[in-house]
Amino acid sequence: MSEIVLRIDGEVSQPLDLTYADFAAIPAADQITDVSRFHPKRQGDGVTLESLLARVVPKPAATYLTLHASADNFHASIPLEAVRAEGVVVYRLAGQPLPVKNGGPIRFLIRNAAACHTDELDDCANVKFVDRIELTAGRGQDNRPHDDVEHEQLHAH
Repeated sequence: MSEIVLRIDGEVSQPLDLTYADFAAIPAADQITDVSRFHPKRQGDGVTLESLLARVVPKPAATYLTLHASADNFHASIPLEAVRAEGVVVYRLAGQPLPVKNGGPIRFLIRNAAACHTDELDDCANVKFVDRIELTAGRGQDNRPHDDVEHEQLHAH
């Protein structure tokens, strides 16, 4: 379980590579148990985005959080300030690394998108298979669907 499952880089003072063990060692106050209370169709435990940001220290230029999932070449870039208090990085299910069938090894969830007060957050900002979080100055790479037809095509795969 020493394999790197997430890299956080970009407009940060200290880039960070995290393993499953690193996530598990994050203090209990920053752990989120049972994400199904926010998203009934999702399972697992995670850590707050805020706790990870405290470790990498975003630079003043960082205005967007870009989620990269190389497994399916999916990218979503969302306003950092809008999501920092609502983001959860899910890494575990039943005491084990989050399985691929549940979006693992890392799944990003927004607890309450309505609390973010922005139109740039949608269900596609809850990204599965995340392996990199990049903080960017301005909007980063984003290939989320733009309309209902594209959205349906994405979920048909």
